[in-house]
Amino acid sequence: MLVDIIAGARPNFMKIAPIIEAIQKEQRRGTNIKYRLVHTGQHYDRNMSDSFFEQLGIPKPSINLEAGSGTQAEQTATIMMRYEKVLLSAKPDLVIVVGDVTSTMACAITAKKMGNIKVAHVEAGIRSNDMNMPEEINRIVTDSITDYFFTTTHTANDNLRATGIPDERIFFVGNTMIDTLLKQAPLFHQPPFWNKLKLQSGEYIVLTLHRPNNVDNVSDLKSILVAIIKASRGLPIIFPVHPRTAKTLEGIGIRANNLHVSEPLSYLQFNYLVQHSKVVITDSGGIQEETTVMHVPCITLRDNTERPETCSMGTNELIGTNPDAIFPALEKLFAGNWKKGNIPYMWDGKAAERIVSVLKNMV
Repeated sequence: MLVDIIAGARPNFMKIAPIIEAIQKEQRRGTNIKYRLVHTGQHYDRNMSDSFFEQLGIPKPSINLEAGSGTQAEQTATIMMRYEKVLLSAKPDLVIVVGDVTSTMACAITAKKMGNIKVAHVEAGIRSNDMNMPEEINRIVTDSITDYFFTTTHTANDNLRATGIPDERIFFVGNTMIDTLLKQAPLFHQPPFWNKLKLQSGEYIVLTLHRPNNVDNVSDLKSILVAIIKASRGLPIIFPVHPRTAKTLEGIGIRANNLHVSEPLSYLQFNYLVQHSKVVITDSGGIQEETTVMHVPCITLRDNTERPETCSMGTNELIGTNPDAIFPALEKLFAGNWKKGNIPYMWDGKAAERIVSVLKNMV
């Protein structure tokens, strides 16, 4: 059995690492599962891509499509055209796509149109119900043509059942991103600016922003930053800047003694920063999950989330995109009234093992 594993952007890498490791373990036991790691090249910045392969122990990709940047349509088209050539040369028995990035949808479509190759979607069924999010479109399109659905939560299972997916095609396995988080936690280490800024555990704020409605407009981004600075009580604000956000940030010219902007951090450095922070303010999806598992308060600047368990069970709260909501949220935190949270069921570090157990039955 030959499996293509697709990865293209930073959120994918921590999700595929444990799957590859679990397949390699089965290979050593004599199970006939072979894989090709296909890197689409959707992210091409070193700290957004290459360093993840090194730190997470991901082997060198079998194939790199080198898609690079471009508009949504350009990137999708490039990935599809280049992956089609790969499939023309040698078809796998199964294509595994993960998450909800452009590469996920593009490679799923290409596989299905190239001789109806079976597709398995890891992290299937999650929904924000916000069609303004490109990721939501990617999720819906991918799940509409998927054959095997590997899910992270009961909510995802229910979402799939509501669209008519039968139970025998849904496999509730847990969260492979949490597999990676739990495995790598002992290796987390301080970013290079830790001592220079004299950071202390529990005495700083981590900020990440990249969604278009928060960062594409100079006025909106400035309003968010000003609100956070005013409500921070002078605590250091560490802002690793996504490449998308950097372009807008250049035009703001905002200055504050406690606002510290950095380049994107490696996985091990960033999660050390999160683990020891007082709070994370973000608009990311994956960080909502990671903070929940690390029991770190999370304030999410979005009106919706595809990961509702992080709010109902975990440490995350949605406050919307109005900057006026930031001050009361931080005041609640400073008053010691933030919820402690619990870890969702089966986020136990064994999701990849469960996925490969399903694959073994296909061999």
